[in-house]
Amino acid sequence: MAGRLEGKSAIITGAGSGIGRATALLFARNGARLVIGDKAESVHETAKLIRDEGGEVSALQMNAGKEEDVQKLVETARLSYGGLDIAYANAGISGGLTGLFEHTADDWQQILQVNLIGPFLLIKHAGQQIMKKGSGSIICTASVAGIRSGAGCPAYSASKAGVINLVQTAAQQLSGTGVRVNAICPGLIETGMTERAFTYAREKGVEEKIGRLNPLRRAGQPQEIAFAALFLASDESSYVNGQAIVVDGGLSSSHPVTRQETGKTAA
Repeated sequence: MAGRLEGKSAIITGAGSGIGRATALLFARNGARLVIGDKAESVHETAKLIRDEGGEVSALQMNAGKEEDVQKLVETARLSYGGLDIAYANAGISGGLTGLFEHTADDWQQILQVNLIGPFLLIKHAGQQIMKKGSGSIICTASVAGIRSGAGCPAYSASKAGVINLVQTAAQQLSGTGVRVNAICPGLIETGMTERAFTYAREKGVEEKIGRLNPLRRAGQPQEIAFAALFLASDESSYVNGQAIVVDGGLSSSHPVTRQETGKTAA
């Protein structure tokens, strides 16, 4: 059976590890021809994994918040595959746990440059190529931190809220082109960005507490976000546009409360 992305070309940023790597592998296994980018050298390791499985991929070290680098990604896809069908703006930085009064303007500038201006640049340049095909999909990684407070530092949260509005605005701006624009809002996912928290919990013997605030009582894995991206990239989501799809184990379905569980009395 043909893959769900057979014959399509796709760009993925932040593909050196975590969600980006998992998505690149999944897209390739479903027939996509890829151009992947990341600031880290590990993007070439991702490319090797894809080639080892028989996939077709070009890898570039690049800065997702730098316009000429994004243009190079898009041009590579055009020259390599004759066009572009899918673009996934996944690259992002966390900003750590810095509080509102500890952040500097430079901190905000750096975080917004990658997390918000980066997706804008990929939408701008990839969108023009995808339009030539008459249909296609653009995906951006937002976050539950962009929905409400409590899941990230102020600058990170604001940047991800901006991504959610950006995909809504872009979907409207691209009306009539056949290009869909959507966001994925991950919850707590075990990636390089969250590695310190997971390592600390394991060292303290409290790993079971990770993700306990969501109804599934666990953290998510990069592959679980990758499958959401595969759906949004494929024609199966042909009527999904301008949406922020939350993949968080149910965390954002409620405000934090003391739960009263079946057969138990709340404290």
